[in-house]
Amino acid sequence: MGVLLFIFFIQIAYVTTSTLRLIVMMKGNAKLASIISFGEVFIYLLGLATVLDNIDNWLNVVVYCFGFALGVYTGSLIEEKMAMGYVTVQVITRKEDSDMPQQLRNAGFGVTSWLGEGLSGERLVLMVLTKRRRQAELVNKIKEIDSQAFVVSSEPKTFIGGFWVRRTQ
Repeated sequence: MGVLLFIFFIQIAYVTTSTLRLIVMMKGNAKLASIISFGEVFIYLLGLATVLDNIDNWLNVVVYCFGFALGVYTGSLIEEKMAMGYVTVQVITRKEDSDMPQQLRNAGFGVTSWLGEGLSGERLVLMVLTKRRRQAELVNKIKEIDSQAFVVSSEPKTFIGGFWVRRTQ
């Protein structure tokens, strides 16, 4: 039973570490990602060696796979809590005379807005850049102002100039 628990928890640790390394690397921190990868491979080898040493028990392989699956889930939960980086949120509202840009600015968000053309007339288009941990707050504020607004978000890799560069320097 001790071997099964070891395999299970080592797999959770391995995949969680692997997920975190990938996130850190995608956010552009190659040095931290390489440090994390050392621990990741060490944990992986411990788990794999244990399974291979006890390969005669099929339950070890099943637990190894189950630990992997739970590690993916655990890693995604941790990533959600970390909420690293920024999101760009584009908002399209039918209310071209809306004061949404000013309300969002008053809430601490950087907003650029312009008039656009939709299928049935003018639309107000907003581009908002915010930290990922504030994304839910932003979306809730948008819904509060205009529940019919069209909202799309994405994660920018790089940005130069503008509101955020001045604030983060």
